[in-house]
Amino acid sequence: MQKRLTRVAIAIVAVAALAGTTATANAGSAGIKGGLKIAIMPKAVNNGYFTAWAKGGTTACKEIGARCTYLGPTTATGAAQVQFINQIIQQHYNVLVISAADQNAIVPALNKAKAAGITIVTSDADVDASAAASRVTAVLPASSTRIGTAEVDWIAAATGGKGSIAILSAAATAANQNAWIAAMGPYLTSKYPNMSWVGGTVDKSVFYGNDDATTSTQQFDAILAQYPNVAGIISPTTVGVLAAAQEKKAKSLTVAITGLGLPSQMGPYITDGTVLKVGLWNPIDLGYVAVYAAAEAASGTFKGTVGSTFYAGNTKKTKKTYTVTAGGITYLGDPFTFDKSNIATFAAIY
Repeated sequence: MQKRLTRVAIAIVAVAALAGTTATANAGSAGIKGGLKIAIMPKAVNNGYFTAWAKGGTTACKEIGARCTYLGPTTATGAAQVQFINQIIQQHYNVLVISAADQNAIVPALNKAKAAGITIVTSDADVDASAAASRVTAVLPASSTRIGTAEVDWIAAATGGKGSIAILSAAATAANQNAWIAAMGPYLTSKYPNMSWVGGTVDKSVFYGNDDATTSTQQFDAILAQYPNVAGIISPTTVGVLAAAQEKKAKSLTVAITGLGLPSQMGPYITDGTVLKVGLWNPIDLGYVAVYAAAEAASGTFKGTVGSTFYAGNTKKTKKTYTVTAGGITYLGDPFTFDKSNIATFAAIY
């Protein structure tokens, strides 16, 4: 993974500032049409995680000779994304790579885009399973079960496997967050008998920060106010886990914190011991692979059916094949753990 991160980090040095800009190259990659017009749409543009995600996508665009634009709302809602989906339809894009802020609300707009001939790939967060036909494939970090159970293991390590746990999530409509949380519930109960959920069950232990720094801080404080003896908080969102770490340090609190965090943002808090460990996949790779999947689909060389494959990478050394699994989902790989032993290395990359 480190070699892969280093390669991508070098590749993105020449990428221009993303917001409202395009990236182009002179020639397409073998098997992919040159000159594709690709929109890369995050849940919200003002989020460091999606900045890294878009860098990977933009790098892929340059490799395949596509015209690539990073655009989207400043608030992570389906309604806000719909406005931008309508915009790319009007501007006749060939491809849309999107992280779904709402698994249901954007589906009618995606179907409209598909009817207009736009190839759609979801990345990072998918639409509801019932709407899978609206996209070719979903490029996701890892299975929901693996992400959820890994976060429980991290909080168990931080609390010594004891005490009550709360969750500081993004939004109630975020399908990926909900799937991870659903996997956490039975796993904690079965593997860690001396741990419990503050609300009695996992679904009653979730507070929503809406992927907003201020709201996440307020919800972190609400957890402590309602459950002053809480042992640990899992925040499966980069915005939430950073807000929790900042608030813990500012108030000299003892509650353990873990979740999914950007190493560049969480580095200081892991280094000083505020947080024992966090994890994440490489969002750069996530965007990179999604653009390749979408470009190949738009070029007619990839169908997205279960068992079908596509590649990402433009050289023999970097080219890697990915396989579509049940539900039309393509997984990037298991989450990676960051702690004091490696945080400095990865913080310098993303």
